[in-house]
Amino acid sequence: MFQITDLTLDCLDAVYEIESKSFAIPWSKNEMRKEISENKHAVYKAAISASGKLAGYAGLWHIVNEGHITNIAVDNAFRRMGVGSMLIDSLIELAREREMMGLTLEVRVSNAAAQGLYKKYGFKPEGIRKRYYADTGEDAVIMWKYL
Repeated sequence: MFQITDLTLDCLDAVYEIESKSFAIPWSKNEMRKEISENKHAVYKAAISASGKLAGYAGLWHIVNEGHITNIAVDNAFRRMGVGSMLIDSLIELAREREMMGLTLEVRVSNAAAQGLYKKYGFKPEGIRKRYYADTGEDAVIMWKYL
């Protein structure tokens, strides 16, 4: 089905394609390259399909004793197949292995589907970042999962 592995630069073009289709303000290919290869605080996971295609990816920054989830994205062709859940599971497992106190993320106030997925994994809304998203000025819900 899908294999979760460390994300490598070999997947950069596919990552950028998924990123561009998933987010209103996608990271540039150069930003993604730096995250994968240069950011010593960043850890990225890939979901690889049985045919070897990148189905999705997720990443976090390990800062002191907590993890900040930077992005989770799944290729449209693989949505509703459990890929997002597998990626979240892999980040939670990584956080436990590294003895992080918890994981945090921001999500658009209007993105009920993503909030529902995160709540399924024990993330709870803990605050609002006003006008967080530059494209619309939309607020972000800050969610935490304590380990």
